[in-house]
This record gives sequence, C-alpha cells and structure tokens, in this order.
Amino acid sequence: MICHSLSSSTLATVVAQPPEIKKYYLTHIFSYNRTQIIVDYLEGIMGKIIRPTYPVEFSVGLLILIFVLSFFLSSQLFHTHWRELMEGTSNAYFGMFLISAAVIIMVLVLWEEFLFPIRIKPGKDGVTFRNHRTKLKTQLLIYCIIPAIFAFVYFNFDVHIVRFIIWAILCTVIPVAIKLVSGINNYNDFLKLTDNAIEYKNNQKSGVFALKEIQRLTLIRDERNVLHKVQVSTNKENLIIDLDEMELDAFLDSIDQFITSHYKTLLA
Repeated sequence: MICHSLSSSTLATVVAQPPEIKKYYLTHIFSYNRTQIIVDYLEGIMGKIIRPTYPVEFSVGLLILIFVLSFFLSSQLFHTHWRELMEGTSNAYFGMFLISAAVIIMVLVLWEEFLFPIRIKPGKDGVTFRNHRTKLKTQLLIYCIIPAIFAFVYFNFDVHIVRFIIWAILCTVIPVAIKLVSGINNYNDFLKLTDNAIEYKNNQKSGVFALKEIQRLTLIRDERNVLHKVQVSTNKENLIIDLDEMELDAFLDSIDQFITSHYKTLLA
C-alpha cells in the first residue's frame, strides 16, 4: 500500500538513517518515491522564512516615524515659512507629502526584507540558493517612482534649488549604488547543492563539480565563525566560491548547515 501522507517526525527519522537502512524503509515499508519524500521533508524545513524581518508592528511603526521626520524636514526644500505652514496658507504640504513618500520608497528599496522575506524552496534534486529575480524587477519598478516624484515637485512647487538637488541625489543615487546595480550584476548568480554535484555561477565565473571528483571542501569563515567562502579542491584545481560576491549573505547559515550535513566526509 502506498503511503501518501507522512508526518514530519517520520520523515525526519527516515532521512536521518544511514543509506542502507533508509533504502529499506523507502523500498519495503513506505513503497513511496524516495525523491518525493526528501523533497517533502526539505520543503517543510527549508521552505520557511530563513531570515525573518522585524515584527510587522515594529516595521510599520519605523516607516511611519521615517515618514513623519521626512515630512517636517522636507519643509526646508520649499520657499515657505513655518507661520504659513501653521496657518495653513501654504501649498507646500502636498509637496512635503510627496517628498516624504519618495523617502519611504527609497527605504523600501534598501530594506528589501520588508517586502521580500528570504525563503528557500528546494528542488527535486537539491537546493538552489539565489537572489529572488522578481524582487529586482519590483525594486526597479518601485524605484522609478522616486525620480518621477522629484520631477513633479520641481515643476509644480517653488523650491530651494540647492537643497532640492541634495535631497534628490540622496534619494535616487543611494538605492542605485547600494542595491540595484549590485542586484543587476548578480542577477544570474546561484549556488546549487545536490547529492551528486555542486554547481555555481558568479558573474563570469561558473562551474559544475561532481562530488566524486571533489577531494576536499574547505569552509572559509570570519572571526565570528560565519561562512563567507567555500574552497573546492579537485585533482585539477583549487577554486574558491565567494558567497559574498554572489550576494548570498542571506543564505549563509543555510548553506553552512547543508554542506556540513550533506558533505561532511569531504570537509577539511
């Protein structure tokens, strides 16, 4: 009889067994596809958020605080006085609101975990670690709103040119310099770990290493014991996979756990 539903504790027990015992379980007891069991188990464990963001209440509260501060500080961009603002005789309020919205959009582009919690979704033959492609497209789309806001404010309000240019540069250049350029640069980068091979792509560098060809894996960590690089040694070469260059910092713990649990016989 085929077992279509297995508890996570049962799956964990099966996956933790030595290969010969695991094969007996899968073949004689469950009559269940081996690959599917492992995929079901991995999806239950690794399909969760691996680097959760702050609680929603805190995140929203922080965004509101940033908006309020930006709203009051942005008054310096307009040819208006506090008395006019307090009396409600100035038309700068809408411009201040738009500038504050632009600041919030910049924060959301930089603080990507707020809109894009980091998740891992394993495939049938292993786990692939890569940056979310939809995330970059969404960030670019959101980012385009920022220069549009500043252009609208410039042509419809009386502004202090120097102050306005400084704010515009800060809000448009910072997201590009910090997130978008690096995201585009590493758009196709990935690290794939399976039971048979290690595959990676880092800009122009790429490679596939069959486990049977790997003589040694060396995990390069910092002083806090955080993984940053993986050195793959074969009989032909010693190659370093730089996880920081690939911008896989969100997955460092998961990559470390996967390698130490699946490739422990290869570790130096």
